[in-house]
Formats: sequence, structure tokens, C-alpha cells
Amino acid sequence: MTATLGDIADCMPDRTAALAKAATLIEALPWLDRFHGQTVVIKFGGHAMTDEALRLAFAQDVVFLRYAGLRPVVVHGGGPQISAQLDRLGVATSFTAGLRVTTPETMDVVRMVLTGQVNRDVVGLINRHGPFAVGMSGEDANLLTATRRHVLVAGEPVDIGMVGKIDAVNPGAVCALIDDGRVPVISSVARSESGEVYNVNADTAAAAVAVALGAAKLVVLTDVEGLYANWPDSAAAAGGEVAGSAASAGSEVAGSAASAGSEVAGSAASAGSAASAGGEVAGGEVISQLTAASLEAMLPDLSEGMIPKMEACLLAVRGGVPQAHVLDGRLPHAILLEIFTDSGIGTMVLPDQATNDDGATV
Repeated sequence: MTATLGDIADCMPDRTAALAKAATLIEALPWLDRFHGQTVVIKFGGHAMTDEALRLAFAQDVVFLRYAGLRPVVVHGGGPQISAQLDRLGVATSFTAGLRVTTPETMDVVRMVLTGQVNRDVVGLINRHGPFAVGMSGEDANLLTATRRHVLVAGEPVDIGMVGKIDAVNPGAVCALIDDGRVPVISSVARSESGEVYNVNADTAAAAVAVALGAAKLVVLTDVEGLYANWPDSAAAAGGEVAGSAASAGSEVAGSAASAGSEVAGSAASAGSAASAGGEVAGGEVISQLTAASLEAMLPDLSEGMIPKMEACLLAVRGGVPQAHVLDGRLPHAILLEIFTDSGIGTMVLPDQATNDDGATV
């Protein structure tokens, strides 16, 4: 039967949508080639951990990476969940220099929530798509070894309890899981050489794991669009972080990523103008990329909530990780948009005298 003009016209919207999907897949091709077989460490945190739709999208992203030939590793904290459990138990808690003051009683709750609740939840989300995720804590196989950490307040060291500073990473068990095709999901609890258990910052833990694994990329999910050029004047602070729009500046997600093995049906426009050599951009915009030295100079002026995240990026790139990224975890499929689109999103930190994705010196 010969198709009429009306039939052909009715098919055009479907064809246009299909061509758009094909264009997105072709855009992803060089990035698939570049990162195939490479390890990507993802710090899972912020609003993406508490919003159900974002949690599901995160799990899809991780499984998509696995099917695409990358080797994802997830490191997570669980601040909101810990605070909620402490409130239920009537245990008071406080923060100093952005870190939770952790008494032995609080540490029991931290360990229970991170390893027994949050870790199991993340593993379960990923394993809806197949037998991939394996949960572990930094205690397992002596993955993370830490010593007690003190912080400086007004120039004086302050004891904040059972909070650790990571001294060593033993990645053997993680490597074995990766080689077996699994996705390690690591909670940010560490042990000392004498057997004490410490609460360690998940951002720092992710950076240390990325360095130990020789990862190609560290991705830190948070509740901001990225690092702002003139923080805090460029955005309103909310709990030490930006309570702005989940979408990147001037960008739209033209669809969502389907589950593992399916097409990415959308891409994002650039999240602000690209930074120049020192990371300088017009006021009020997200810094697209900057070097480790430029970031280090900015650290003293950052908000308390952003300092651990940007310190983690600095630790990673100075430890040999080629790229570290801070992404807005409130944006669905932010990980796929960063890795598989030309524009990327968020803020990328590069080693000093590095070259960007276009081959230009930063």
C-alpha cells in the first residue's frame, strides 16, 4: 500500500526525535572511546541522595557507565541520614570547620547509618539493573587507614572527636571487584592501625580512592552548579551551598538518560562561559575550568560547605588524577551530561599546566 502525504507527515516528528537521539549518540562517541576501560570515581552526596527521582537517575547513570565500558566506583557519605538518626535517638550533634564533631556515641550511629543503611540502599538501587554493585566500607580489607584529625579554629587546633584523616589506601579489594566487572560502593568509614574506627569526610575519601586507583576522573556531586568566580556575591548561600536552580546557567536537558544499554536522549548546553587560564570569568557565572594553583588561591575565601569538596578536587589532581569535577547533583543525569557531551557541566579542575579537552594549555 502506497503511503499518503498525510502518513509521511505523521511520521516526521518521530523521525526528527530519532535523528536527535542519533546525534546525541554520535556526540558521545569520542568520549566513549576516550574513557573506555578507565576508572571513574564518583562521590555520591547532597540532594541527589535524598530525592527519589534523582537517586534512581544516579543509579541509571552508574549502570550506563558500566555497560559503556567504563569502570565506575562510588564513594558516599550520608550526612542527612546521620543527622536524622541522631535526632531520632535524641543525640546532640554539632559541626566545626564543616566537619561533624563525632563522639564515640555518635560514631556508633555514623557507622550504623553509613554502612548498614545508606550503603545498602545505594547497592540496591544499582542492582535493580543487574548484579553489579558490591557494598563495602573503608574498614573492609583495610581499604582506608586513618589517624585522628584536628582542625584549626582561629589558628588553634581543635579536637573534633572520632574524625579521621586518611593516611593510606589499600585498593586491592576494590581492584578485584572492578576486575570482576562489579561496581564497588564504599562508605566513608575508616580504621586506624590500632583498630579505632573513624568518620572520614566522603569527599576526601573519594579523592584518596581515585588517586590510589589511578582513576581517569573524579566526580563530586553536590548541591551547587559549580564553583563561582566571586563567591559569595554571585549566589545566595543556603547551608553553605547555593540554593539556586538545579539547571545549569542557560542550559536545558533535552530529555533524560534511559537505563543501562539504552540511548542518552539529551545533552546540556555549557554551564556558563569557559574560564581563562586562571579560572577568571565574568562575575556571577560558574567557573567552567581552572588549574590546581588557581583553586588553591581561592580556597580561603570559599564557603565552609564547599571547602572539603574543592580540597578533594585539589588532592585528586595533585595526586595524578587528570580531571576532577564538581557537578550539580540536582540536575538529573548530571554524570552522563558531563562525561558524554561536548559542552560538559559544572567546574573542572585540572593539574597545573594541563591541557583541556580541546588541547589548549590551561
